[in-house]
Amino acid sequence: MEYDPASVAGKQPPIADETDLLVIGAGPAGLAAALAASNRGVRVTLIDENPVPFETMGEEIPLHFGSRMGTVVANRNAMLEALLESTPVLADALEAGVDVRLGTIAWGLFPQRPTAAWIDGRVAGLADENRAYLMRFKQVIVASGSRDMGLAFPGWERPGVMGAGAAYRLAMTYDALSARVAVVVGSSTATLQIANALADKGVRIAAVIEQGEAVTGDAALLAQLVAKGTQVLTGHVIERAEGATGSGDVEAVTVAAVDANGRHRKDELTRLACDTVLLGIATVPAIELLEAAGCDTAFIPERSGHVARIDEAQRTSLPFVLAAGDCAGTWTDKTIAPSIARREGRIAAAAALSALGVNNQDVAEEAPVVPNALHTDSAQERCAWVRASVIEADGEPYVCQCEEVTAAEILSVRPPRYIGWETNTDDEHPHTLAQLAGDGPPNPDIVKRLTRACMGPCQGRRCREQVAALLSIGSGTELATIPLATFRSPVRPLPLRQLAALEEVPELGEHWDSWFGMASQWVPFWRPVPLYTAAGRERGTSVASE
Repeated sequence: MEYDPASVAGKQPPIADETDLLVIGAGPAGLAAALAASNRGVRVTLIDENPVPFETMGEEIPLHFGSRMGTVVANRNAMLEALLESTPVLADALEAGVDVRLGTIAWGLFPQRPTAAWIDGRVAGLADENRAYLMRFKQVIVASGSRDMGLAFPGWERPGVMGAGAAYRLAMTYDALSARVAVVVGSSTATLQIANALADKGVRIAAVIEQGEAVTGDAALLAQLVAKGTQVLTGHVIERAEGATGSGDVEAVTVAAVDANGRHRKDELTRLACDTVLLGIATVPAIELLEAAGCDTAFIPERSGHVARIDEAQRTSLPFVLAAGDCAGTWTDKTIAPSIARREGRIAAAAALSALGVNNQDVAEEAPVVPNALHTDSAQERCAWVRASVIEADGEPYVCQCEEVTAAEILSVRPPRYIGWETNTDDEHPHTLAQLAGDGPPNPDIVKRLTRACMGPCQGRRCREQVAALLSIGSGTELATIPLATFRSPVRPLPLRQLAALEEVPELGEHWDSWFGMASQWVPFWRPVPLYTAAGRERGTSVASE
């Protein structure tokens, strides 16, 4: 069989490393999986992106850090030392023979399939502070954790507005949270747990703000905060975050009472002094790697949103990809008890070892992990927050900060600002949500392409869920039916110097100007023609690179 010489067939990039089992994420689930698979005669590689470089934190990746990082995060050695001290189980993994690689990101999983037939086997794209490279694996357990849902309000772009999970990471892992007085937005069990942990670290929690009529999280955790002097404001949202002129740091927030429809009561405003606002309205499973790899996903309310579909062995629709920990779903009991995530990790490891042909009959079989029964409608809660905080806000806060796209522009499907349209134009607009929806719910990918919402450096981490909620509200469809905005590799930012240095075979650079049979758009000066067009290209001769 002859291949087109200009195709990528037979030109696989060099594979720098190989392993039998790749575990992505060194949280409770990932560490439990790596330890369970160690000493079984297979190569186990455990990677974790922490310590995250200071520059990446500044881009709000992987979490919304809100410029509240202490100066110590610029010292990579100090960060690494703090990480090892806060996670002593890492030493156990090293002693067990696990190949532990910290400060290493997984920017893509590439299984062999029709659209990537040139790949030999299953390959992961990895990168550390020095290089980007490819690693071949046989089984992979993704334990990539979770992140916080963003929530727009006037002033939420100010330094000091951050995710609750990011604050926890900075405080508990690195002892590097620059916050003195915080206001917490949201009242889930996970959020209240974080608030108590930060209070124990010396951060005064001035208030917990909940748009609903009652706090949704654990009553005992709330009582602990109240005993420490925390004010609880139910039926409220942040009206605006205040600070110095321009983009100065947060100095206070004004909080407004809201009615049943989310409208702000201007006669019921409260001003709270603070330097930090913690967004804790929802915990979002981090499924970027899983979705981009091609795993089937679905909105599963009891697992807190879009997750990969998994069976009782934590295996996804791709039989060599397993998911464990928060990326497989979060719920109340799992938040309170890390032992549940560890159990998921061990179950996933057992399934991976079985697939690798390892006899692990000596391992006690563990019961499958089942989420809590739902007590609240998480989809409805998200939409209620977005309606009260974003749609009913004074002014037009940017839902997508990176591309400066407002809620009104998303709902009216306005084109990007850089092409020069005017917000007050009365001209007919060619797109509406109803037109985009057709016979089904509107697709966030279409809205992304038309408005650029979710296309910035943060890769949609602060706005993706808000955009979905806006589409649900604007089209009158259930949030669970709104498709997941797709992810593409790399799912973490890669410096161009690393990407450019990624190894490739010399043959891949040949015929670049004639790939896919396209006519050459460039003719060298030594072969001029009187009137050159692509349609009239010389067909009987080689193109420039041939």
